[in-house]
Amino acid sequence: METAGNKKKELTLTALLLGVVLAVVFGAANAYLGLRVGLTVSASVPAAVVSMAVLRFVLRRDSILENNMVQTIGSAGESLAAGAIFTLPALYLWAEERPADFSAPELLFVTLIALAGGLLGVLLMVPLRRPLIVEDKSLTYPEGVACADVLKAGEAGAQHARNVFVGLGAGAAVKAVTGGLKWIPESFLWPVRGVCGAIGFDVSPALLGVGYIVGPRVSTLLFGGALFGWMVLLPILAVALPDAGSVWDAQSAKAIWKNYVRYVGVGAIAMGGFLSLMRSLPVFIQAFKPLKGRGGGESGAEGTDRDLSMKLVAGGVACVVLFIWLVPAVPVSFLGAVLIALFGFFFATVSARMVGLVGSSNNPISGMTIATLVVATLVLRETGMVGAAGMVAAIAIGSVVCIVAAIAGDTAQDLKTGHILGATPWKQQVGEIVGVVASALVIGGVLILLHRAWRFGSDAISAPQAMMMKSIVEGIMGGGLPWGLIAGGAVLAVVLTLFRVPVMPVAIGMYLPVGLGVTMFAGGLLRGAMDRRRGEAAAGEDPGTLLSAGLIAGEGLCGIALAIFTLL
Repeated sequence: METAGNKKKELTLTALLLGVVLAVVFGAANAYLGLRVGLTVSASVPAAVVSMAVLRFVLRRDSILENNMVQTIGSAGESLAAGAIFTLPALYLWAEERPADFSAPELLFVTLIALAGGLLGVLLMVPLRRPLIVEDKSLTYPEGVACADVLKAGEAGAQHARNVFVGLGAGAAVKAVTGGLKWIPESFLWPVRGVCGAIGFDVSPALLGVGYIVGPRVSTLLFGGALFGWMVLLPILAVALPDAGSVWDAQSAKAIWKNYVRYVGVGAIAMGGFLSLMRSLPVFIQAFKPLKGRGGGESGAEGTDRDLSMKLVAGGVACVVLFIWLVPAVPVSFLGAVLIALFGFFFATVSARMVGLVGSSNNPISGMTIATLVVATLVLRETGMVGAAGMVAAIAIGSVVCIVAAIAGDTAQDLKTGHILGATPWKQQVGEIVGVVASALVIGGVLILLHRAWRFGSDAISAPQAMMMKSIVEGIMGGGLPWGLIAGGAVLAVVLTLFRVPVMPVAIGMYLPVGLGVTMFAGGLLRGAMDRRRGEAAAGEDPGTLLSAGLIAGEGLCGIALAIFTLL
């Protein structure tokens, strides 16, 4: 039987090992998902549920703080993967398109970039914990509160865990049938001859799960963007292009979408990111106000409210920035390292506050990355660092900052959970670092594996966010981009904003193959039907969310396994 002392166990070897496993699993699964649809999902609640199942019902350990430590470590994998996949695939595509100028990034390069961004994200969040999480009552941190509620309701852990594992098995099974055995096609696309459009759907439990998790509103916007791109823009361009209507089938529709329509989506996504930043300017300014006159770290704090030493944090940040500049494997100059330090601190603060206000799902990380890339590329170009060297350096800078913002937001949510449960902050911060290191050691191999098996930019893993970042850097450095189509997408984003329509879901819907939007829409409709059936009072008690998380993880892990078999 557990004693009161055992219930306070927190940073244990068991928690570290289980957390590392979950960080790797959810990181790899979310990398696959993000490369396919440009979206990732929070792993905090699924990690907490799996942790409870293993610790309480298998190992017979009953410490809520130990459970919290596992989810803290485990959720770091998802956030680090999101930051990496939004940017780094651009380097692999350049290596294929221009092998004389570019070489594919080595495993060491990806690992060091991920490690630098992850460590900076955790360390820069340390001085922000007390002013943002403890003292600012206006910040709710919805995912952090939800995760704390799940951990408190541990008695239901067995049933919740069953939902996760059922989803995981179902997702893996369907992916094995479609992507492995090829008994059922993974996607269907039919031409609509009357309007020269196309429609279809993907057989994907992960997409169904994403649609369920984001809900009916966001999935409807994604679907609307897909319909607009494939049933409105595509027919208009088909008529405008010479000889486009002479032979009309699904393949010609796909070619027009790939070469024209998706550039409209690029413009809309980029402008949507900038507009998100502009709307958030008051939040950005307020993000720094709590820091005035306040000390970070452990000064005056009791043992259960103590952060990592500020001397350690300051030294760690300085070492990481110097490391980025001095290590030959990372092609970033002193100026690039300075840009990383400035943008990293700024967007770590912004991200930590944004997730407290609107949650991790609405945190405009892509907008922060776009802003970083635009400024970094312009600075590099004006200082004479152009061509392949300048483009690689820009992506490296953007990658580190993107990972910093993602990890800072995840750390803030986890520290909020810990604050509610009475966890020790410095121990959670150590846990975040452990999760970052474990995930960084794996993410490079995952990227290389998936690219070799299916190639980034293909129908299997379209890497939409990275393709957009690639286009932005190319355009600023003087590459030949269809600026008319991109400008048209930017204008469309402004119009949608004027009508108070969220831009990013619509823009992503245009950018992605139509089948992805249709399947996510089906998941959103299912969520809406379930919410109405259960009623608003039970809206937070939704087993479908955990089932959906299992579907996503199952398909992602099976996809990675199939990639391994493809290369054997």
